[in-house]
Amino acid sequence: MSRTALVTGATAGIGEATVRALVANGWRCIGTGRRRERLDALVAELGADKVHPAVFDVRDEEAMDAALAELPEEFAGIDLLVNNAGLAQGLSPAQEADLDDWQAMIDTNVTAMVKLTRKLLPRLIERKGAVIAIGSVAGSYVYPGGNVYAGSKAFANHFTLALRADLHGTGVRVTSIEPGMVETEFTLVRTGSQDASDRLYQGADPMTGEDIANTILWVAQLPPHLNINRIELMPVSQDFAGFRVARN
Repeated sequence: MSRTALVTGATAGIGEATVRALVANGWRCIGTGRRRERLDALVAELGADKVHPAVFDVRDEEAMDAALAELPEEFAGIDLLVNNAGLAQGLSPAQEADLDDWQAMIDTNVTAMVKLTRKLLPRLIERKGAVIAIGSVAGSYVYPGGNVYAGSKAFANHFTLALRADLHGTGVRVTSIEPGMVETEFTLVRTGSQDASDRLYQGADPMTGEDIANTILWVAQLPPHLNINRIELMPVSQDFAGFRVARN
């Protein structure tokens, strides 16, 4: 029997790669995102019987509710929620940061994630499904300019583990996947500069959206009695050491 996944942020990067990986392995996918043309392209590529486009901004709760209420019958039984949608805005130190950037990260990375998760939990419990969240190593290893982004990802990492505790006995599997450097549109969105994005990844041999999608697929298709609590992964070129000393 075909299973159904809902993947947020499916218009680029990890989300788009995840939809492709799941469909290639027999899943149906609901892909969410703001850019209708990208979701329509996925439908054209993979088939309307395999991908349902749900066009909304995850920060818009009314639009989210409408999209969930309007799911076609064949996509309404959700077996897997992939909480992928998220963003970083700005790299300024906290004392110079733009409060609007902070609010956008909180609204997307925290508030929207918890609202969508809560709305889908009854379906996931009924079907003994799974929740996979894309956190970040930034939630464990902070860095200058990370401030609210790092805080929001620490929340995502720990909220996901807390779900694991609350869902004990339901048969629902819960996993926090916490990547390091992945070459996607992440830095372009954060800085507004393609040059800055290119400079960051140049020569670093970073992970790709497909790398993370394949990890999601592996977790999703494990036997139902196995749960991966959390996975932290980085490209070999990156590590977590970064202590600094300010000197007079």
